[in-house]
Amino acid sequence: MTAPTMTAPQLALARNAAEAALAVLPTSRALFAADPLIPDESTVIQGQAVTARFTGAASGEVVVVVGQDLADALRESPLGELDLTAAVRPALEAAARVFGPVVLDPGQLMDPEVALSALAAKEGAVAVPLRDEEAMHAVVALALSAWPGEDPSGGLAQQAPRMAAVMGGGRGGGLDMLHDVEMEVSAELGRTRMSVRELLSLTPGAIVELDRAAGSPADLLVNGRLIARGEVVVVDENFGIRITEIVAPGAE
Repeated sequence: MTAPTMTAPQLALARNAAEAALAVLPTSRALFAADPLIPDESTVIQGQAVTARFTGAASGEVVVVVGQDLADALRESPLGELDLTAAVRPALEAAARVFGPVVLDPGQLMDPEVALSALAAKEGAVAVPLRDEEAMHAVVALALSAWPGEDPSGGLAQQAPRMAAVMGGGRGGGLDMLHDVEMEVSAELGRTRMSVRELLSLTPGAIVELDRAAGSPADLLVNGRLIARGEVVVVDENFGIRITEIVAPGAE
């Protein structure tokens, strides 16, 4: 494990960026930001990486690698499979905004080794392991087009610790940290099966009979998974669902 050749304020910025990301990273473990390293095989863990570019007060690229345990937890959450890119995006934004107001691109999911190798090829790349006392469970890596240097006037390098503190106070809190992740919610009145011949013969005015009696509750689904049932109501000329039953995970 090799330390990057950077000034003390630059290393402090990298660590502050990692701490800001950790404050909003959805993990149930109590992690801390370790010493910055050059991205190499020592910073690769089994799991998934999300990488995004940013521009604004600073420009560069940020990568957040999460361990397989978190990736699996998101995939098997009580609300169904969550999008890892959306779940990790707050951490990407928090890390980038330590350097000032920036605009982050949508980001993309990548293999951790590929993502860190691509970042390591950039000048000034740095990785900060997020670990507990036993092992590394996540990584925040950065590459800036220009790193801020010494700033005796009290500029960015000295403001970064305060910026990181404002952006997050605690460490990961499991599903609590996913509250801002948007999910698709739909209502279903019923289903039926039809042959291709029947589908092709549909015309305006045709009636399709569903497998549910009139007055039966409608299903509420999140990402295709049943989570509740309720009555169909009208709210300001729009249809809505009044919840009458919450469906336990695994019971449909």
